Amino acid sequence: MSKDEPLRLHVPEPTGRPGCATDFSYLRLSPAGSVRRPEVDVLPMDTRDMAYSLVRVLDEQGQAVGPWVPEIDIEVVRTGLRAMMKTRIFDARMLLAQRQKKMSFYMQSLGEEAIGAAQALALRLDDMCFPTYRQQSILMVRDYPMVDMICQLMSNEGDPLKGRQLPVMYSVKKAGFFSISGNLATQYIQAVGWAMASAIKGDTKIASAWIGDGATAEADFDTALTFAHVYRAPVILNVVNNQWAISTFQAIAGGEDTTFAARGVGCGIASLRVDGNDFLAVYSASCWAAQRARRNLGPTLIEWVTYRAGPHSTSDDPSKYRPNDDPAHFPLGDPIARLKQYLIGAGAWSEQEHEETQKALEAEVLAAQKEAEKFGSMASGSVFSPAEMFEGIYKDMPEHLRTQRQQLGI
Repeated sequence: MSKDEPLRLHVPEPTGRPGCATDFSYLRLSPAGSVRRPEVDVLPMDTRDMAYSLVRVLDEQGQAVGPWVPEIDIEVVRTGLRAMMKTRIFDARMLLAQRQKKMSFYMQSLGEEAIGAAQALALRLDDMCFPTYRQQSILMVRDYPMVDMICQLMSNEGDPLKGRQLPVMYSVKKAGFFSISGNLATQYIQAVGWAMASAIKGDTKIASAWIGDGATAEADFDTALTFAHVYRAPVILNVVNNQWAISTFQAIAGGEDTTFAARGVGCGIASLRVDGNDFLAVYSASCWAAQRARRNLGPTLIEWVTYRAGPHSTSDDPSKYRPNDDPAHFPLGDPIARLKQYLIGAGAWSEQEHEETQKALEAEVLAAQKEAEKFGSMASGSVFSPAEMFEGIYKDMPEHLRTQRQQLGI
């Protein structure tokens, strides 16, 4: 009888480390325009190939090719580019403000701007988005006031949330932007529940939820997929695979020998794997998924392949765990540069317009910051009145809280 080999565990490792260039061959890329576009009523099991390929529209020359080229007005594309540029400028200014100690914390969406902006344009204003903390481009494309966003970041007297949320965790009902939670993955089950409620009421509104690759390891992710599949909830389930969860490579969460999109197929959900740095591919796939939801064909899971070009947050130093020049070598490029190239090729943009738009947006963001800082910041030492603890919580304040407020003399 042969002797059994000792058992051993496999621990996934990233394909690049500081001082060692990343091998991006693990990404399983497909040529632009090569992936089929199934009918919107396709059976979930028949999207298995879509979960392992990569939907792309823009080729290396900035041309839109293949069956996923969307029907979209060129002015909508221009709107999308401006929103992406505005998001990146806003992020840069807020990162600087955090370093100046005007706020406690910030998280950029650098390199991921297309995912929120394009899907927001594919959805209706009365649909509900359940984002995580890198979808500020949704608010940008819907023209939510930046002054209100900055006041929330600085938790000052102008904060619409009255200092009751961490910075970047916005909540804007009128913009279809559900309250962000610091607890990972909770937004997934909330979105499925909201979508189920919409269907129970016979409404026409759908939901869309975002999650990072690392948070797919949370139990709420699997619970959401089960309920979405069983009840055919009208919801889009977005997995933003930006390759890194804080300092942990995406393979640790299960992206090494399979794809995150494949999890959807395994749960009976139609699934796509899409180039998240391709604005037109994001818009087209989002429209396809939204149409499935509105036609009572059930949920869609979309894995967006992108790259977190910046640190996880202002508390993170990515140079400790990956090459400094990683973003420059990511095969899917920069979403803003790629859409700019497409629009210039289509005769709907120019280098001059791009430069002028950049300057105008920088001035707009700076003006919003100055206006917001009139309400105070951490650097100015402004704090909320203790009365805020008691206001806006109960319709009728309980007697024990009324007594506590009187004891504080407010």
